[in-house]
Amino acid sequence: MEITASLVKELRERTGAGMMECKKALTESNGDIDAAAESLRKSGLAKADKKASRVAAEGRIAAAQDAGKAVLVEINSETDFVAKDENFVAFTEAVAQAALAASDVEALKATPLPSGGTVEEARAAVIAKVGENVQVRRLARIDSGNNVAAYVHGGKIGVLVELKGGDADLARGLAMHVAAMNPPHNKQGDVPADFIAKEKEIELAKMSDKDRSKPAEILEKIIGGKIAKIVNEVSLYGQPYVLDTDKSVEAVLKAAGAEVIGFQRLAVGEGIEKVVEDYAAEVMKQAGLA
Repeated sequence: MEITASLVKELRERTGAGMMECKKALTESNGDIDAAAESLRKSGLAKADKKASRVAAEGRIAAAQDAGKAVLVEINSETDFVAKDENFVAFTEAVAQAALAASDVEALKATPLPSGGTVEEARAAVIAKVGENVQVRRLARIDSGNNVAAYVHGGKIGVLVELKGGDADLARGLAMHVAAMNPPHNKQGDVPADFIAKEKEIELAKMSDKDRSKPAEILEKIIGGKIAKIVNEVSLYGQPYVLDTDKSVEAVLKAAGAEVIGFQRLAVGEGIEKVVEDYAAEVMKQAGLA
């Protein structure tokens, strides 16, 4: 029997399972929607996708690297407790390895795992085990002939660095630096002109009337010094290197004859609006005390 899009849609609406799972279940049941629905319930997949509307802002960053390829994946859960669960951790590590062959998140979801099934199918199985919404949210990757490093700090922050010249140890050290300092820009020249103009306005406004009355060339020198310091603070090259704070990153790179081509940094849950529960207020409300 032909498995039509409308049939898949009907099963999805009936069970709440994902489209890929619905299509597979229908194929295996030869188009029998009742048998397919029962199969999804037995496997826990129908239950799994009904959790998809719940906010998943915790989770874990996992990394994988192979020669010039390096990837990070962010996989979210609802609670930090589940993020530490062995089933969840094993899933994130398997997905990171699979991500080496995937171009984006959608392609990653359809990528097969060595254990059998796709990433999406494994995700649904993990949901059934841990009882929370789990989402494969983001993928960052570098595919280069240069030195690359992938570093994850505590499962919560992940960094990729591409370094021309230098060596693997320097690339890793820079990845650790980016994890710790989170520079918005790479080189000083990458800092946007409108940001610099705004900072000049702010610094000028902070000055006393006496300082603002100084000759233009002196005033420009004072403001210029302050702006140079700010630009260094927001650029990787201008920051003190975390592994040797007596030197700037730029100085370390120059000594090694190296250049940072680029970097990517992911932090778990950034950009997701978290629901803050006030349990004390809720208990008081239920007790009629609020």
